[in-house]
Amino acid sequence: MEVREALYTTRAMRRMKPDRIPMDVQARVLDAAIRAPSASNTQDWRFVLVDDPDLMRTLGDLVRQGEQRSKETLYAERVAAAALAPDEPANAAFLRMLSSVWYLVDHFAEVPLLLAAFVREGVASDASIYPAMWSAQLAARAEGVGSVMTRVLDVYFHDATCEILVVPLEEHWRMSGAVVMGYPTGRWGVAPRRRVHEVAFRNTWGAPLGFEVAEPLWPERRVESS
Repeated sequence: MEVREALYTTRAMRRMKPDRIPMDVQARVLDAAIRAPSASNTQDWRFVLVDDPDLMRTLGDLVRQGEQRSKETLYAERVAAAALAPDEPANAAFLRMLSSVWYLVDHFAEVPLLLAAFVREGVASDASIYPAMWSAQLAARAEGVGSVMTRVLDVYFHDATCEILVVPLEEHWRMSGAVVMGYPTGRWGVAPRRRVHEVAFRNTWGAPLGFEVAEPLWPERRVESS
């Protein structure tokens, strides 16, 4: 797969088939992930691949609690606003996203693979682990495997999750998030986003970027100077 196709079409996939991901595919995904840049080349990261159904059910219970907490706190205002005007485009998009989140929650025990990522406090940093997790997602896309990153487990249930996965916290390992993986039920495509010149500046905050991008630049399109 051409790299720009992977970059443009690797989007959050939360509706997944329960089909197992072959070991050779998992190997290629994880081997690509550890090629990501590493702070001071420490490579002090660890990954736990979870595919045991009992563990997934246990983690799924925590995911449900965490997503419910997020819905009632972080997203409470957006949920309320969307309920009042569900047909407005922004609200409709938010409600679709929320629906996909809860689909994943309801089917978490059926997810074929979870990649949990860890760094050691004071040695490696998020600057190392998140590129590795994103590389795993890009590699998964190249294999036809969908993915979505989640912080629910480490934000709300860090120690409980580490206990479930038998992580040696006394060695100062910290969970940085997880990537849920599975063959998607939906279609790949370029995710709609705000246009780049609406969210980027040049030299100082708020200054014109110097070009405008009216449509995604993959497949190849012309860039207009502003």
